[in-house]
Amino acid sequence: MSFAKVHSAAVLGMDAYKVEVEVDTSLGLPTFDLIGLPDSALREAKERVRAALKNSGCQLPTRRITVNLAPADRKKEGSAFDLPIAVGILIASEQIEAQDLADTLILGELSLDGSLRPIAGVLPMVMDWEKQGGRQVFLPAENAEEAALVDGLEIYPFNTLREVIDFLQGEGPIEPYSRNSPLSLSPPKLALDYADVKGQENAKRALEIAAAGGHNVLMIGPPGSGKTMLARRLPTILPELSFAEALEVTRIYSIAGLLPAEEPLIQTRPFRAPHHTISSAGMVGGGRVPRPGEISLAHTGVLFLDEFPEFNRDVLEVLRQPLEEGKVTVSRVNATLTYPARFMLIASMNPCPCGYFADPLRECSCTPYQVQKYRNKVSGPLLDRIDLHLEVPRLEYNEIAGESPAESSQEIARRVGIARQIQEERFAAQEKFRFNAAMTPAQVRKYCTLGREAKTLMRQAFQKLGLSARAHDRILKLARTIADLEQEAEIRVEHLAEALQYRQMDQSLWG
Repeated sequence: MSFAKVHSAAVLGMDAYKVEVEVDTSLGLPTFDLIGLPDSALREAKERVRAALKNSGCQLPTRRITVNLAPADRKKEGSAFDLPIAVGILIASEQIEAQDLADTLILGELSLDGSLRPIAGVLPMVMDWEKQGGRQVFLPAENAEEAALVDGLEIYPFNTLREVIDFLQGEGPIEPYSRNSPLSLSPPKLALDYADVKGQENAKRALEIAAAGGHNVLMIGPPGSGKTMLARRLPTILPELSFAEALEVTRIYSIAGLLPAEEPLIQTRPFRAPHHTISSAGMVGGGRVPRPGEISLAHTGVLFLDEFPEFNRDVLEVLRQPLEEGKVTVSRVNATLTYPARFMLIASMNPCPCGYFADPLRECSCTPYQVQKYRNKVSGPLLDRIDLHLEVPRLEYNEIAGESPAESSQEIARRVGIARQIQEERFAAQEKFRFNAAMTPAQVRKYCTLGREAKTLMRQAFQKLGLSARAHDRILKLARTIADLEQEAEIRVEHLAEALQYRQMDQSLWG
């Protein structure tokens, strides 16, 4: 037999697709040609496969070897094709008996000594194989736990190429991998707690509202006022991930190659805090074959941008589409891909470059021009997409030294959970969202109706603050969340008034 075909897979965006690895050996000068649009890492597979075969007791046949990765019009990258190429060569050169591998997916990177290394993107590839009716998967042992998240397949883990050869020849029986315990989500362990935060009760209240409705927050305050401390504890009051959300987040991290080996299923909401030197591609995703960026890695969780105005203006502006739509589209010459990006944006900044504008104890050293230039780094359209503009003032000594216990994250999370449950029941018929911040204009008109007094207040605020139509809707969403926290069916004047106070910075700091 001089021809063999085995099945592998590749990832493009958030989806995987099947790749047929075709191997032909024929008479002629000994060559090894790899075709099918391989990238540089994949072209190096020839040398890895050559050495791995030799060190596994086999040999590369002294014939003309042609390996085609079909479909040939899609760019292939990465090292996951090493193992299927090696298996295809062994079958085509009759070093092992021809096997019926039509329902078998083969994945894995080879070391020079023949051992198998883990690869990225296993979860989406295995999920796609299960949808196509596949039966079994061969892959590195370190990826077995991740692959086992998909039911209905026989997962065979291997440590070396030699083990694969012995298994195919019936000499080394290996049992399909099975999880040691049933797959379930365990409650997250809280390393941080709002009980550690002294004072800042108004900020805690605002963050509770943000968590209850999935709203975006901008915190403005002097250095040392606790902005970062408050932001890092936000995940402790967010609802626990559902299994579907956990699987989606795990899929993103698997594609990005960031899935922890000891945690095959991510069970806590992501918290991403990139440095302000990040590029646009790092934020939204990029590369010759794009990979998820920070906003997708924060999907279902929190994206925290500290020192907000220090980020490049282009980086901040690319946030506008995902903040509005919950997804990001990355266009490249060879592909246009869409990644999920439904996250809570929590940003923090100083009121001026020195940080002490309007501080009661320290004098600001900035000129009016410097202050205005600093604030203008955050554009009006981006600010318009942030629901709560929160002032975080300097702490007084009595607040820092006080011994009275602060409210714990568990107590706040209980109220947030009740409000989220109300929203889930309200949006039960909706498939795309489950919280207030994601409401469309049609849902805002349906679920955020105001009484006569509330309408009068809203009209006055709209004219006085010069609000946009987007800001108008976001205030109504915020008021709806406040009413949900109070377990009220109607939005009352006090709910709307509290929502409006979080937009006062539209005028006081930015006007």
